[in-house]
Amino acid sequence: MISRKPVERTERADVVADAGVGAALGYSRPDSYEELRAVLSSGTARLPKKLRQVAIHLWQHPTAVALGTVTSVASEAGVQPSTLVRFAQAFGYSGFSDLQDVFKAHLADGGRSRDRWESASSSEAARLVDGFIGSSTAALAGVRDRLDLAQFEIMSETLAAADLIYIIGSKRAFSLVSYVSLALANLGVRNLALDNVGSTAFELLRCASTSDAVLAVSFTPYNSITPELAASAAQRGVPIVSLTDSAFSPLVPVSKAYVEVIEESFSGFKSLSATLAVAMALVLRVEQRRSEGAKGRAMRRIPPGGAQSREPGSRQTIDRRKRP
Repeated sequence: MISRKPVERTERADVVADAGVGAALGYSRPDSYEELRAVLSSGTARLPKKLRQVAIHLWQHPTAVALGTVTSVASEAGVQPSTLVRFAQAFGYSGFSDLQDVFKAHLADGGRSRDRWESASSSEAARLVDGFIGSSTAALAGVRDRLDLAQFEIMSETLAAADLIYIIGSKRAFSLVSYVSLALANLGVRNLALDNVGSTAFELLRCASTSDAVLAVSFTPYNSITPELAASAAQRGVPIVSLTDSAFSPLVPVSKAYVEVIEESFSGFKSLSATLAVAMALVLRVEQRRSEGAKGRAMRRIPPGGAQSREPGSRQTIDRRKRP
């Protein structure tokens, strides 16, 4: 009697759903990247969770899909390579390589896509998009020229050593503060973003001690509450580090360290592209330092003779007691 391994409920659901995808498409293979995108966005194919995860990754990272391997693309999408194969076959392709050829053709056709953009560049919409892309690109290019890496490292060291990180910033800086707080929380770093709801920021920051730290973010014209909050914490000895846009910022005198990031403007508005790039690098550097510190403390706790040599009930201790 041949024993058969029962199919898991989730696997059976995926198989049925894959069949539904193929049926919805009539097993017709999209011949181009644009056709595949049209099918995915049409809503005719209802994808199970894992295949939907693949679809989102392919949608957002076509160049990486065109240049990667099945293993690298699967890793970046957070799925198994076999899931990529199932996705490709559900849409009428013979396998992942067949699907990848569509993305390679799209990448090779990049010049034609640029031609289409340039033909529409006279429109107001294209002018605005180009303007903000240009200003963001210029700001990002200037980061390497202006960023003081020594100050950056002092900032990361200060924040990594803090028991609790208070993050303050308002107006244009508020969205950045919120994202930095979320990123730190996802990495397990305790922090509190002060948004001054109910005018409670000063009261909450009063709880900060010298073992904590404050990350302050403020830009020209510096007329927000942020400099006042930073000054109040600095008066009580709380370490302050800052992201700002000039040496004339009121955050500079009260900061242990600061980095200067300058955004370019377009039509009277500034993006946060460069500041966000520096802030995310700072978040990851803080997490690296905390991990290195935790490993160092763990190593120091291990006695030279081994983990068990100094245990009260170890064999070495018992043998010594038996000796005369």
